[in-house]
Amino acid sequence: MKLFECQNCGQPLYFENTKCESCGAPLGYLPREQTVTALRGVGNEWQALARHHTRYRFCQNAVHDACNWLIPVHEPDQFCIACRHNRTIPDLSQPENLRRWRLIEVAKHRLFYTLLKLRLPLDAKNKDANPLTFDFLDPSATATGAPVMTGHDNGLITLNVAEADDAERERVRGKLGELYRTLLGHFRHEIAHYYWDRLIADSPNLEPFRELFGDERKDYGQALQTYYANAAPPDWASHFISAYASSHPWEDFAETWAHYFHMVDTLETANAFGLVVNPKLSKGMAARIDFDPLHADIDRIVEGWLPLTFAVNSINRSMGAPDLYPFVLSPAVITKLAFVHDCIRQQAGRKVTPTAAMRAVIAGLRQRAGIPTVE
Repeated sequence: MKLFECQNCGQPLYFENTKCESCGAPLGYLPREQTVTALRGVGNEWQALARHHTRYRFCQNAVHDACNWLIPVHEPDQFCIACRHNRTIPDLSQPENLRRWRLIEVAKHRLFYTLLKLRLPLDAKNKDANPLTFDFLDPSATATGAPVMTGHDNGLITLNVAEADDAERERVRGKLGELYRTLLGHFRHEIAHYYWDRLIADSPNLEPFRELFGDERKDYGQALQTYYANAAPPDWASHFISAYASSHPWEDFAETWAHYFHMVDTLETANAFGLVVNPKLSKGMAARIDFDPLHADIDRIVEGWLPLTFAVNSINRSMGAPDLYPFVLSPAVITKLAFVHDCIRQQAGRKVTPTAAMRAVIAGLRQRAGIPTVE
């Protein structure tokens, strides 16, 4: 993510800030301009210091301190472009649900930041298609008391609000043997299923998808049963970004898509901070993160990502913390990442380099040669 600063006093800001801690100015996010702006009140409207000629109001969810996005006053929507996709939110009369929902919205808005930056479509394919919709459900409040399964179904993304509790999420992560489990990771994974329907199904990308990920027509339910009964194959790391990705081609795509989002968002942040990785090693693995990953070729993304993640993992270990990025990009995974990269660029009308996948594999192998084995 890019960096933001208060236009009133120059104070650095976070994406989620609603008030400048230095000068006290109220803040809001302008999704079209992709910037956090300081505000001045004009009656029930706001003037944005980042865009003087338009007046704004906050998304309706601002009354719950769950959204800081702005809407031009001349537009009829009561909810911002991120919140208008919500269908169900938890019962906010329960204080714990309000806290959970706010955390969920933080993650969801970060997802929408990247979706908008990548120019991914948010509307349905046609009037008969299912729109992108979110249900945030509290299992204790369901009519049957049945467990709420986080997942995607024909445009509807369901999230169990218990995932917003760190202890519960860590319990599930340990039970499933996952290396990584976060709210933002959930959103990035589940939205991939939505975009598989938009960008892959019934498109020229379908056959190339099957060549890389496998045939998605194999029984999905049976594939998951087999995975949970037998676990991933011993050599899964040579072919998949995670063990779960080995369960079915749809899950392989979703895991790969999520990791692509991890990469471009983190590299955008690294670029905004001007990070340079230049370790004192006999084998070179230097990287200057001086490019915009949202417009870069996949080989440049991979070349920057591998040294950066080795550096931040090493820093985390120095603090006694788990690796920030506990994954390995094999050549097979890099090729799949290149496929995701090209599909996203194609739909946005951006140029796709035909040899990007092969260059990415070569770049990954070259960079990995200078990285010690991580156990």
